[in-house]
Amino acid sequence: MSGAPRVRSMNVADSEARPVLGPAGNKGGSLSAKKPASKPLRKVEKSPVGVTVAESKKALPSSTINSLSPKTHSASVPSVLRRHEQLLHSNLSLNASCSSDASTDSFHSRASTARLIRSNSVGSRRKPYPSKPRSVVSDGGLDSPPDGSHLKKRCAWVTPNTDPCYVAFHDEEWGVPVRDDKKLFELLVLSGALSELTWPVILSKRHLFREVFADFDPITVTKLNEKKLIAPGSMASSLLSELKLRAIIENARQISKVIDEFGSFNEYIWGFVNQKPIVSRFRFPRQVPVKTPKADVISKDLVRRGFRSVGPTVVYSFMQVVGITNDHLTGCFRFQECIAAAEAKEENGIIDTAEEKKTDNVNVIESELSIAIDELSFSSE
Repeated sequence: MSGAPRVRSMNVADSEARPVLGPAGNKGGSLSAKKPASKPLRKVEKSPVGVTVAESKKALPSSTINSLSPKTHSASVPSVLRRHEQLLHSNLSLNASCSSDASTDSFHSRASTARLIRSNSVGSRRKPYPSKPRSVVSDGGLDSPPDGSHLKKRCAWVTPNTDPCYVAFHDEEWGVPVRDDKKLFELLVLSGALSELTWPVILSKRHLFREVFADFDPITVTKLNEKKLIAPGSMASSLLSELKLRAIIENARQISKVIDEFGSFNEYIWGFVNQKPIVSRFRFPRQVPVKTPKADVISKDLVRRGFRSVGPTVVYSFMQVVGITNDHLTGCFRFQECIAAAEAKEENGIIDTAEEKKTDNVNVIESELSIAIDELSFSSE
């Protein structure tokens, strides 16, 4: 049998070089020689908590260290070491919590550091989300322009991506009652062009239409050379097909006949609605029809008179644009404006007729006076 193990006298220097013994005594040599124990010691030495552990070891009295000798107290070694380990672990946890509360930039254990980083990253992700709409407003993306045009609610078919020329056409012309013969003829031609082109394209080429068709004077259009107008390579041929160009010239001839019969094309076309526009009061785009019975009646009468390319769909588009029917949606800001414009023109028409009657009465009185004067002068002679 081997004798009792040889025990060195331990002092403060040995306690700094050698770690605390395990519960099994010193049979396996020092803990620093074992690989599993050396790894956590290196991690502890890297952290400031390890410094406190070393300092606590220095602070232990030599009598306590000497009492760890297996020669005198071999039975009480495990219990004493467990107490010291508990004290050291409590100091470690206390120092770690103090260091984490004192500064977020200090070194932490891996578990606490991971939790802090996750919480900070989540906070940094959540903070920008509520601030995004505010930044858009502050950058001017949602600020109202000087004219406040985006505040105006338009018909649903006018979207933010709609061509600006069509938006202006909707805001200024579409649905406003038209009484001028030249303007009526122009809009009849443009409505007929919808079978080949769209409103944005037509409006972008509107100046070309006016140039080709002499500002839509019906009498001048009837005098145009039809062969030159429809010749390949001409400006008119780049706008519409030959069929449409021939129809425009023929419609100008028929409008001239209507003017001779009714006094104006305005009196003829507005006579179908008793000189008052039809107010549809549609709320949704799906309610707006492509044609109506009234459009069928007007179309048949125009065809009977010799007009071309004036089907019910073309006629209804013409009725919409010249204000014979007010098809602005009730939520559109132009709905009430077009009603007001129609009422104002109706009042102006009444005033004009009253003035015409007054002038007629004055002319009658003047003629009667002149006749009476002539009779007096003849009797005096």
